[in-house]
Amino acid sequence: MIVHLIDGTYELFRHFYGLRRAPSDKQRRFGAVIGVLNTVLQMIEDGATHLGVATDHVIESFRNELWNGYKTGQGIDPALFAQFEPLEDALRAMGISVWATVELEADDALASAAAIASNDSRVQKICIWTPDKDLAQCVCDDRIVQVDRRTKVVRNADGVRAKFGVSPELIPDYLALVGDAADGYPGIPGIGAKTAAALLTRYGPIEVFPPNVLGEGQRLALLFKQLATLRIDAGLFSNIDELDWHGPAPIFSTVCAQLGAPELFARAARTRR
Repeated sequence: MIVHLIDGTYELFRHFYGLRRAPSDKQRRFGAVIGVLNTVLQMIEDGATHLGVATDHVIESFRNELWNGYKTGQGIDPALFAQFEPLEDALRAMGISVWATVELEADDALASAAAIASNDSRVQKICIWTPDKDLAQCVCDDRIVQVDRRTKVVRNADGVRAKFGVSPELIPDYLALVGDAADGYPGIPGIGAKTAAALLTRYGPIEVFPPNVLGEGQRLALLFKQLATLRIDAGLFSNIDELDWHGPAPIFSTVCAQLGAPELFARAARTRR
């Protein structure tokens, strides 16, 4: 079987700002939610059977306690933020497993789900649907891959090495050195992508760098690596069969009507296996 793990936060952002380019008379209050539901339904219609969606139910996480500049919910459009819970509720009603994170982030949930699924010998492949470079650390050979829906790029371990110059297991070290503006940590001054890849190729993980390589920046680099390292210990599910989609619950009809998209229920009901 193939397991599909979807970054619900990314999808919600993608649809929200995509709809902002549409004429105002076609914009709906829960338009981004409807867009994500359509995306997930399309995946099911295309043959996906085992799915899970992770969302940042609360933007802040334990990482905010480690680094004061780490990303927060500040600046997120209130109209977008107001669609997180309706999305989570609608997906559950549609019969999809949802991991709405609080202390962790959606990326941690995706990483944890990939780790759990990889322990099941029935799972042939795990597709993590997000362009977030953090998730590249979860890629394993051809079995766990990262899929960028926008560019249609499927990235296996060789693809990660081609893009970043390092293997998946060194992605946290790479991000620690170059920084991640989206997550709010700057990296080590004077170290860009090529230098970071060269250092990691030569020396390995930051922990074993000779003392003179980073100097006083070593401590900060290790902190940033802690920020970049995804958690894989979240107990999201115990059996991969929990991700098997069998169709929507009856309440999904009411949810679709409230969203102003009654056609979604009929579509999901037709697709039920």
